[in-house]
Amino acid sequence: MIEIKEKTSVLFVCMGNICRSPTAEGVFRHHVNERGLGDRIVADSAGTHAYHVGEPPDRRAFAAAERRDISLAEIHARRVSDTDFEEFDYIIAMDENNLQRLIDQAPEEHRSKVKLFMSFASNDASEVPDPYYGGAAGF
Repeated sequence: MIEIKEKTSVLFVCMGNICRSPTAEGVFRHHVNERGLGDRIVADSAGTHAYHVGEPPDRRAFAAAERRDISLAEIHARRVSDTDFEEFDYIIAMDENNLQRLIDQAPEEHRSKVKLFMSFASNDASEVPDPYYGGAAGF
């Protein structure tokens, strides 16, 4: 369970920061703002790799979000930085591979902030599948 304090910050992380993590950021922000919590909860996204730094989300992710009235327009890919571990309260990985990369990168005192996205879900799935190499249906 996520504890909401005066100001809570959440970083969503996947590999390249153009599919899963920007989508998670956009959906999360949408729900946060719908509930009037935008002044108390901050969201961002990043990738464990620098493949797409500066690029907008994948066009398929962008289109899937728009169909649901969610904007990804202001999001651009970036790589996880060492300062993210200090600045964010929760660092949420989309899959086990990126979870392990984050744990390896995190200073020991911040490793408890790193969680698996699906650990917050009520179903049995353990990871968010990477849709990048598939078709639009994966989004």
